Amino acid sequence: MKTHTTIMKSLLTGALLLAPSLASAQDINGANTAWILTSTALVLFMTLPGLSLFYAGLVRTKNVLSVLMQCFSIAVVISILWLLVGYSIAFGPSGSAWWGGLDRVLFSGIDINSVSGDIPETVFAAFQMTFAIITPALIVGAFVERIKFSSMLLFSILWTLFVYFPVAYWVWGGGWLFERGLIDFAGGTVVHVTAGVGALVMALVLGRRKDFLQSATLPHNLTMSFTGAAMLWVGWFGFNAGSALAADGAAGMALFVTHISAATGALSWMVIEWIKFGKPSGLGAITGMVAGLATITPASGSVGPAGALLVGLAGGVICYFATTFMKQSLKIDDSLDVFPVHGVGGIVGTFLAGILVSANLGIFSGNGLAEGSTIGSQLTVQLTGIVAVAVYTAVLTFIIIKLVSVLTAGIRVSEDQEQMGLDISDHDEKGYSM
Repeated sequence: MKTHTTIMKSLLTGALLLAPSLASAQDINGANTAWILTSTALVLFMTLPGLSLFYAGLVRTKNVLSVLMQCFSIAVVISILWLLVGYSIAFGPSGSAWWGGLDRVLFSGIDINSVSGDIPETVFAAFQMTFAIITPALIVGAFVERIKFSSMLLFSILWTLFVYFPVAYWVWGGGWLFERGLIDFAGGTVVHVTAGVGALVMALVLGRRKDFLQSATLPHNLTMSFTGAAMLWVGWFGFNAGSALAADGAAGMALFVTHISAATGALSWMVIEWIKFGKPSGLGAITGMVAGLATITPASGSVGPAGALLVGLAGGVICYFATTFMKQSLKIDDSLDVFPVHGVGGIVGTFLAGILVSANLGIFSGNGLAEGSTIGSQLTVQLTGIVAVAVYTAVLTFIIIKLVSVLTAGIRVSEDQEQMGLDISDHDEKGYSM
C-alpha cells in the first residue's frame, strides 16, 4: 500500500513528472490509458469547439468568423510546434531547473513501446499538447476585434515557445518550482496565470477598441456562448480529472470538486447580479461558471468537496469584482475578461490550494500537506510560484508583442478595417450571410 507521503507526491504533481521510459506492452495499464485518451479528447473539445463558440458568441457579428479562425488556427500551429520542440522543452529529460532540453525534438526516441508511468508516452504527450493548445487560445479573448491575423498567429507561436513551454517545465516537468513543491494540479499557474497575465499585457499594449465604453458592444449571440460554455464545463473534467493520469480515486475527486466549484462560481455571480441589478444575467452565469472552473484547477488534486465550495465561492465573488474594476475603474479593454476571470482565478486558486490542502481543517480539509510542510511554508511556495510566473510572463509577453509588431508592421488593424470587421478585412468572408 502507498504511504501517505507517496500519495501526496502523486497528487501534488498530478503524476506529470514520471520520467518517460522504455518498457514492454505488459507495463501499460489499459484502464489508465483509456481514461487519458478520453481526457485528451475532452481537453481538445474545450478549445474546439468549446472556447471557440464561447468567445465567438461574445463578439459582434462582423467579427465572429475571425474569432473562430483564431482559435482554430492556434490549435493547428501549436500542435505542430509541440511536435517540433514543445514536448522536449516542457517534458524533456535534461535535468535542468529551467527547461527540458532538445533530446525529444520531433519526438526523438519515442516509439510505440515508450511508456510514461503506466501509459504510452504518446498518450501522455498528446494529453499535454491539448493544454499547450488552449493556453494561448485563452488570450484570444483579450484582443478580439482589433488584431491582424498574421500578428495573432506569430504572437501565439512565439508566446507558447518562450512562455508556456518553459513554465510548464518549471511546474510539471521537473523544474525549480516542482522541486520547491508548488501545488498546481492542472494549470493554475501554467495555464491560467500565464494566459491571464499575457492577456493583460496584450490589452494594455494593443489599446482599446475604438468604441470601447462609448457605444454598445453587446454579445451578438449568447446562445452560441452558452453552448460553448457548456462544452467548456464538460471538457474541464478531462482537464482536471485527467491530470491524475490514472483512472482512480484521485481522478474521481478531481472531477467532483471541479463540478462543485463551477456550480458555486456560477451561482455566486448570479446572486451578486441579482442583488445589484434585480435580476441575474445569462452572461454572468456562464462567466461565473468559467471563473469557478479556473479557480479550482490548481487545487483540484488537493481539496475535498467542502473545500471546493469555498474555492468556487471565492472564484465567483473575487473574479466578479475584478472584472467590474478592470472595465469600469481602470477602463482596460481586456475584451472578454481573460485576466479578471482566468488570471485572477488562477491566482486565487493557487493560493487557496496551499491552505485547503491541509488535513486539519475539519470538513474543509484536503488531502494533507507534504511531509515536513506547514500551511505557512506551503503558502510561501505558492506565492513564489504565482509571482515568478506572473513576472516572467509579463516581461516576455511585452518583448514578444514588440517583436511581432516590428515583424508584421504593427499588430493592430487600421481604423477602417476595425470598423468593417475582421471577418472581411482578414478573411474576405462573413460568419453570416444576410
